[in-house]
Amino acid sequence: MRALYSAATGMMAQELNVQVISNNIANMRTTGYKRQQAHFQDLLYQTMRRAGATTSAQGTQTPSAIEIGSGVKAVSTARAMTQGNLTPTERDFDVAIRGEGFFQIRLPDGRAAFSRDGGFDLDAQGRLVTKDGYQVEPGIEIPQNVQNVSISASGVVEITTADNAQPQEVGRIQLTRFVNKSGLESIGDNLFLQTAASGDPVQGNPNEEGYGSLQQGYLEEGNVNAVTEISSLIAAQRAYEMNSRVISAADQMLQAASQMFRG
Repeated sequence: MRALYSAATGMMAQELNVQVISNNIANMRTTGYKRQQAHFQDLLYQTMRRAGATTSAQGTQTPSAIEIGSGVKAVSTARAMTQGNLTPTERDFDVAIRGEGFFQIRLPDGRAAFSRDGGFDLDAQGRLVTKDGYQVEPGIEIPQNVQNVSISASGVVEITTADNAQPQEVGRIQLTRFVNKSGLESIGDNLFLQTAASGDPVQGNPNEEGYGSLQQGYLEEGNVNAVTEISSLIAAQRAYEMNSRVISAADQMLQAASQMFRG
């Protein structure tokens, strides 16, 4: 019976939906996380009678068709790239992006990755790196005798030392934009990779046209709304239950037909 297979695809779709929602909830406190949302499409239809089919010798036509669907399929788990809330951390090397753009990170294998997580530190050479030790590009080195580090909204990194109280510029953090940022590939560790769907990266300076500004001493929270996710979870659970009831009803109908055949 077709209803069994259609309802089964519905249950599998809602199972995936719950997995996406649970991952969003798990990452509520993940720096720079962007929530995902599952999207679905209906499957192929079997057309029993087409709309506009001739029904008589006088040329009358059917106003609507008879089409039997075969269920649902998942087509994407797109990310919502909206701004998350900024939380103060009081750390000099924590930087949040307010607006458009990603930090560019150099992976150990030489590939360029992109992130909204601005929780940076210094390595043994004084280079600005991520929590995993990946270098932030363009490379910025902080001297050992530094007393104060200032990162402006436009990304300019300045320091003062015990020998020189005058601010000295040691580099500038840049941001990267994409035509389709939702097309980036997630690889974990708060990192994304460029894909054919995202388009080529376009670098620029923070606080210029098309690019967000930087906020030193802050981190961007995940853009997950707990109330929205719980509401979506409840809706997914009810949809799953209704599909399971369809399977039970189809099973009862098959059982009744089988008993009639035996009789």
